[in-house]
Amino acid sequence: MKNKTDKRIRLKSKIRAKISGTKERPRLSVFRSNKFIYAQVIDDAKGKTLAQASDLPRPGKASVKMKKGTKTEHAKEVGIAIAKACLGAKINKVVFDRNGFKYTGRIKLVADNARAGGLQF
Repeated sequence: MKNKTDKRIRLKSKIRAKISGTKERPRLSVFRSNKFIYAQVIDDAKGKTLAQASDLPRPGKASVKMKKGTKTEHAKEVGIAIAKACLGAKINKVVFDRNGFKYTGRIKLVADNARAGGLQF
């Protein structure tokens, strides 16, 4: 193992071997960088992204409109936004993919707020 990223990628491949998204239950994948957090709902059978949300400020794209705040506050907003996007696309149930990250901190906040927003997983 060379560094943390290599370890996360190794764990990610083990997780992805066990879960995949279908049309009825797509995969909610969460990625955390040092600055931003991203969430997307993926149908692995078709290879299509059905919904997405992030706190990355992108003009003209769907992103959470955040002003100032901590990264944990941004993660809460991304969780709520992905739930709204899924419910708008008539998706109620998803499979959660933590993408090799530990289920704590910002990853947990996205999951908890997506559940509070109406998603089941």
